[in-house]
Amino acid sequence: MIKTAKKAGRKAGAPLLLIAPSLILVGIFVYGLIGANFKTSLSDVHTAGQATGQAPAGTVWLDNYFDLLGSEAFQHSLKNLFLYTGVFLGGTMLMGFLWAWLLERPMKGEGIFRSVYLFPMAVSFVASGVVWRWLLNSNQDQSATGLNRLFQMIGLDFLQNNWWNNVDYGITAIAIPAIWQLSGYVMALFLAGFRGIPDELREAARVDGATTWQLYRHVLFPQLSPIALSALIIIGHMSLKSFDLIMSISKPANYQTKVPAVDMYVFKSSFDYANAAAVGSILLVLVALVVVPYLVRTNRKEK
Repeated sequence: MIKTAKKAGRKAGAPLLLIAPSLILVGIFVYGLIGANFKTSLSDVHTAGQATGQAPAGTVWLDNYFDLLGSEAFQHSLKNLFLYTGVFLGGTMLMGFLWAWLLERPMKGEGIFRSVYLFPMAVSFVASGVVWRWLLNSNQDQSATGLNRLFQMIGLDFLQNNWWNNVDYGITAIAIPAIWQLSGYVMALFLAGFRGIPDELREAARVDGATTWQLYRHVLFPQLSPIALSALIIIGHMSLKSFDLIMSISKPANYQTKVPAVDMYVFKSSFDYANAAAVGSILLVLVALVVVPYLVRTNRKEK
């Protein structure tokens, strides 16, 4: 009995030794740094002197969070974040699904279209942001450039606007390049879902007399719900922590396009480590609210 227990212990210990380096690294550089960030967010380190230890720093507990959430500027950042996330999510899901639906049916040149739709994903957000900064230029009439100039040339002058310079909804203009860049990724997910549906299901529906629309509505689309959920989680968490694309288009940081990630960058640049850490913690909570329910649901399904 004792020998059996020792053998079982050795068998269990071997896998633990194998993953021990990864567990240690994750514990230090993920959870350890999250803990350090949260500790900093509870302090009053708001100046360069405090950040370098030249001035005393104390603990203010949750005061930084209350001050941030109560400030009009940070509320504007949160509003921008939710606007951006809503437009970004809706646009990528709609465009990606439509492209996948079109390519799901056999057609000539499918590989070319698939490559064209996926190509933007290979471009960095910074590189595409530089181009879209010119396309979304707010100049109008005689000095118009980019899309505003295009609208002039085709007689759609009424579509000219100041794009991301609008205080109320300028952030939604930056969602346009984000949609352009990631719709191909969502298309690939949905296309893989379509191709993974057995042909037997399609044949059975046709034998039962289902029309093409009924086939998609009652047979194929329900099979894509796990894909849609995965796409929502992936795109949702990416949009919540967006920074590089926004800064590439609207740099230097503008009030019109401020989001929490930009606030965190500005706070850190001015040595206001406490508020920067507090913004980081708030973003972590927002991302967790999106990701954790998905992980719990996935874990339950596996059991």
